[in-house]
Amino acid sequence: MTPLDMPMKHGDAGDGASIGQRLSRHDGKLKITGSADYALERQFEHAAYAVLVPATIGAGRVVSVDTAAALAAGAILVLTPEDDLGLAQATTFTGQRPEGAFLPLPHEIRFDGQSVALVVAESLEAATEAARRIKVTYEAAPVTASLVQTPEDAGTVGEQFNVAWGDAQAAYADAPVKIEADYHTPREYHAAMEPHGLIAKWDGDRLTVWQPSQWVHAMARNYSDWFGIPMEDVRVVSPYVGGGFGSKGFNYGWEALVPAAARRLGRPVKLALSRPQNFNLYGGRASTRQTLKLGATKDGMLQSILLTGASETSTYGVWPEQVGAATPLMYGTPNYRGQQRIVQVNTVTPGALRGPGKAPSAFGIESAMDELAYAVGVDPLEIRLRNQPDHDRMSNKPWSTRRLREALTEGAAAFGWDKRPMAPRSMRDGHQLIGWGVATGTFPVIRNYGEAEIRVTAEGRVEVVSGATDIGQGTYTVLAQTAADAFGVPVDEVSVRLGDSSLPGSPVAGGSKLAGVMTGAVHKAATAAREELIGLALTHPDSPFHGIEANTLELKGGRLTPPRADAPNVTVAELLRAIGRDGLTVRRDTLPEDMQSPEERKRAWTTMTTAQGPTVGDYSQHSWCAHFAEVRVDEDFGTVRVSRIVSAFDCGLLYNPKLVESQWQGGIIMGIGMALFEEGLVDARNGRVVNNNLGDYLVPTNADVPEIQVISVGIPDTNASLLGGKGVGEVGIVGVAPAIANAVFHATGKRVRDLPITLEKLI
Repeated sequence: MTPLDMPMKHGDAGDGASIGQRLSRHDGKLKITGSADYALERQFEHAAYAVLVPATIGAGRVVSVDTAAALAAGAILVLTPEDDLGLAQATTFTGQRPEGAFLPLPHEIRFDGQSVALVVAESLEAATEAARRIKVTYEAAPVTASLVQTPEDAGTVGEQFNVAWGDAQAAYADAPVKIEADYHTPREYHAAMEPHGLIAKWDGDRLTVWQPSQWVHAMARNYSDWFGIPMEDVRVVSPYVGGGFGSKGFNYGWEALVPAAARRLGRPVKLALSRPQNFNLYGGRASTRQTLKLGATKDGMLQSILLTGASETSTYGVWPEQVGAATPLMYGTPNYRGQQRIVQVNTVTPGALRGPGKAPSAFGIESAMDELAYAVGVDPLEIRLRNQPDHDRMSNKPWSTRRLREALTEGAAAFGWDKRPMAPRSMRDGHQLIGWGVATGTFPVIRNYGEAEIRVTAEGRVEVVSGATDIGQGTYTVLAQTAADAFGVPVDEVSVRLGDSSLPGSPVAGGSKLAGVMTGAVHKAATAAREELIGLALTHPDSPFHGIEANTLELKGGRLTPPRADAPNVTVAELLRAIGRDGLTVRRDTLPEDMQSPEERKRAWTTMTTAQGPTVGDYSQHSWCAHFAEVRVDEDFGTVRVSRIVSAFDCGLLYNPKLVESQWQGGIIMGIGMALFEEGLVDARNGRVVNNNLGDYLVPTNADVPEIQVISVGIPDTNASLLGGKGVGEVGIVGVAPAIANAVFHATGKRVRDLPITLEKLI
């Protein structure tokens, strides 16, 4: 039995009520005992090892690459910009297929650290030494290192992000109370423990890739497109992922080099990025800036919100960090206008990092609301309660469920907010200034389609099979719970197999949608398998139930029972033996009837074009949260420690509260990092990331994390998903940084609008 096929182990988990139980993780024991099968830990005979050579300039061209010394040092293959790899462009996640050749090692240099060569040798040590001996001649060009080097009017306006209603400018001009402030967030990086990388192996014209992935089907399509082979001849395997946070949802160009090298050498090739390359070769959260203008009445009722913002992107790709993603949703104002610019700099293209767009957006609006509260002398909690919107003004649709008011009031009660004095610097403990802050957050419900297979074994066990991935959020566990409930067996009798592109289709594990999508698909497949089994029991001539004149049977606890107490009562395994079956397999998907063609199915599993946003349908659907933070600031040294956090969430039905609370707490911890620690430092001369390691790029450690209390105020929302759950993974980080910043203001009287909050900004 492999780790993929191992059953759930949860003690006395009951029958028919697994959803909603606080069950431990399916993969927990595997991970702590070292049995979990991570992609890069695979061992192959005759495998070769690859190392990427980084560019040492921030912009310009590669003139030549001298490989002689590397080959003399033991390199068995060196790929450079001069090599024609015969690759084609791959389909983008938005479904477009660009024309022309794909060049993973272009002559043009767009950012410092860009790959200029791939060196392969018999060992990692030999490949590292050979890569060090590569001599590259460049023609350098001027560098724009980061967003902070660009003027306010730089870049182009992203028309798709313009949002407006009413006359915000006129309302702001007429408002009795005005707030205007600039807010800035720096680059942030995923800093996952597991590095990016892959192992590629060819068997004839068939390619297998083992790599940490949040979306194995889309990656299989990319390799198929790059190498011009059928997608059925590509297999991407990723049963476990050691941290992704958005970075492992897509392929990066340098990944094409490894299968290319493996094909040339006729042997497996492995590449694992170095720690600095995990900062340079794929993008984290882009740096942002935003100016917010709030116009309000003297009692703090909003009349107008004006937002102008910008985020950086690369010179060769566009990834906007949407500073207006949360702003128009949080508060009721009759007038709003938001605009964002996209600014090109010499960096790798940014990407999705937990709570993309919403996290920096919330930092701006939630800090500004705190400033408004002090301008009008209204408690920061009260001003939020006064300005809650009754519907989504962007879509003019009612909220599906929005229990943010309950999150604010219940979170405040648990925190003890009513004991908070309004004045800054009014709470202290010796040399420590104490501050309390509040902020709110949101993340949209994103829906999509999924596919799952239910296999019933001869022993009566149930196996869930899907290409969906578990990136740490608990996919193994919640899918087992779903199947157990739908099929009528104890959760201990359910096994789950995931993370393989040869298995049934799934969307990306990102955007907090996978649980909602895949529980729906598993529920449908398990229900169909249950009905098929009952049908066989009633109609098969060798069944113990044949001829009992029952039109249904109950399947509970792994046993089939008719309505009459004196009729047979058998296990699933006994029934299968009686009718001569060695098992049962049922596959179902949640695609509509008009999307069942092979082309449509491929599009659903490999692009984001079938994803549905939060306002598709009759309602506006989002998860919501309210964070209450306590900080202690050393009056002499300016050091800040978060000493307590209480957060309340509306995320609908919780499939497994134990796992959900872990996800919320993880997001909150990342929010602490956003507030106090994380900052990508960039060399202004060449755009090089200076702190490209886990020693200098600071993230919260255990010593930095306080007591965290999380509360659920949600109710099932069946508009959001079949079982009533809403996303939980992303929303936890949104609003944490401004809650801490607002607490720091309450403690010190100093308003920090430029993250992270460091001691030099307080002294």
